[in-house]
Amino acid sequence: MTLLEPTTTWHGKVFSDGWVKADGGDAAVLEPATGTEIGRVGIAGPDDIGRACARAASAQRAWAATGFEERAAVLRRAGQLWEEHAAEVGDWVVRESGAIGPKAGLETHIAAQECYEAAALPSRPLGEIIPSGMPRLSLARRVPAGVVGVIAPFNFPLILAIRSVAPALALGNAVVLKPDPRTAVSGGVSIARVFEEAGLPDGLLHVLPGGAATGEALVADPHVRVISFTGSTAAGRAVGQAAARHLKRAHLELGGNSALIVLDDADLDLAVSAGAWGSFLHQGQICMTTGRHLVHESVVDRYVAELAAHADRLPVGDPARDQVALGPIIDAGQRDKVHNLVTASVESGARLAAGGTYEGLFYRPTVLAGVNPQTPAFAEEVFGPVAPVLSFADLDQAVALATGTEYGLSLGILSRDVMKALDLAGRIPSGIVHINDQTVGDEAVAPFGGVGSSGTGARFGGAAANVEAFTETQWVTVQGTIPRYPF
Repeated sequence: MTLLEPTTTWHGKVFSDGWVKADGGDAAVLEPATGTEIGRVGIAGPDDIGRACARAASAQRAWAATGFEERAAVLRRAGQLWEEHAAEVGDWVVRESGAIGPKAGLETHIAAQECYEAAALPSRPLGEIIPSGMPRLSLARRVPAGVVGVIAPFNFPLILAIRSVAPALALGNAVVLKPDPRTAVSGGVSIARVFEEAGLPDGLLHVLPGGAATGEALVADPHVRVISFTGSTAAGRAVGQAAARHLKRAHLELGGNSALIVLDDADLDLAVSAGAWGSFLHQGQICMTTGRHLVHESVVDRYVAELAAHADRLPVGDPARDQVALGPIIDAGQRDKVHNLVTASVESGARLAAGGTYEGLFYRPTVLAGVNPQTPAFAEEVFGPVAPVLSFADLDQAVALATGTEYGLSLGILSRDVMKALDLAGRIPSGIVHINDQTVGDEAVAPFGGVGSSGTGARFGGAAANVEAFTETQWVTVQGTIPRYPF
């Protein structure tokens, strides 16, 4: 069985009778490495969103009443399908998002794991008995939120959608998913197809690619009770404000400018390898990317030299046709933003130790030395393959530099003294901390999220966080007889 035919035009799955014409017409799916059109998708408009949300709300009631074993079986089957079709879906991740093969393999692997973990949620105890001052049974139980709106970005299109879609469905909700139109197949159509084949009843999952107006309609729709958003901090603020106006919960996983702190006792060869991976994986287009390298002054010169040499050796090219370390930036607009930040940094005094050039959408991995806290590529989230390096003299200065940002998503600390590193981590606000590893990491069993401008905390991953995210608390009391009141 083939899930995804390359010549198909996919439209939003609005009704139970299959793929239908979307109000926004069609858009080309482009391969960033070549500019070739590799498919077409329907683009949803606000009216599509309204119909999908109404249909989802209608279907959700029966799904919430479905036995936990049946819901769990659908999620388990979905996990198996991700494994069976990993090569096919992974090929779309490579061609559509510019990912290298191992990164695409990571996406399909985690998609399967998200479904397997979600399959355990329906049978999880979802409440507690609580004391009451009256002669009655009193309990708090978790019930499905209803319709969950999911807005997912282009960079990890499959993971950043399925990590909300799977647990939300498992817990008895319906889902309306708006993937980024640039990655609507790997981040949307593939999910719809997997759940169709897994036996998910009609009407529970709607995939509607679209732009900002489509997202605004999803947030505003009265049937949607929870919004799960992953994207930029600027867009997340707008989503949060809109959700607040409509009195609905919004789980926001936003940008970052994560620091990797290299202490003077770290194994420098391994530190350089970790730093390169943290900054250059998927062309730096990851919210957790190592955006700032803070290196002890006693080893900073060697670190810069070795990181630059490492960057110069990395092959850049079309990941669908060559074995490369870096593929293309997603589009020209993002490439130009990256290059403008690099250029502005050099003009402000930074030294270009490696990279800083591009051909088409292929940007060379870049190392910037001699930066300061105001250097544009250090102070801002670049979302590209750029590694700015700044030295520090002592731990207090390292803490000051690491905390000198509005973001607080991920932190890496490299040291042979694990307890010193752990103590240092306690002084730096961050939603994620990795001791003796770089800043990029995600597992289906782990809570994920940032603080500050990186989002509203750990809202995804792990049973407790997922139950909190996609259910409501309901207080229930039970008495054997009706009490007599004084009037």
